[in-house]
Amino acid sequence: MKLHWTLSAINDLGSIRDYIARDSQIYADSFIEKIFIAVEKLNVFPEIGRTVNETNDPNIRELIFQNYRIIYRIQKEVIQILAVIHGSREINNLSKKPWDIV
Repeated sequence: MKLHWTLSAINDLGSIRDYIARDSQIYADSFIEKIFIAVEKLNVFPEIGRTVNETNDPNIRELIFQNYRIIYRIQKEVIQILAVIHGSREINNLSKKPWDIV
């Protein structure tokens, strides 16, 4: 399986890094690196994450990493990373759901 990060998910990582970097650039870089390491496991175990409660699609799943939800879609040959969202955010309140990305 190939991992594909959507532009939206990459932007999420940038925002997370910027927020953490206000206190520590070193910790921010380390945190983002750990997210990438967690996501790499999907190459071997694509169904390791649980299904997302806010959708009925069994191919939309999430990994939980500390306080963040890494939302992804399993496709034929690709695992599409859709979003990295803080767990306190309500997905149902977002104007566009992460899985609405084409």
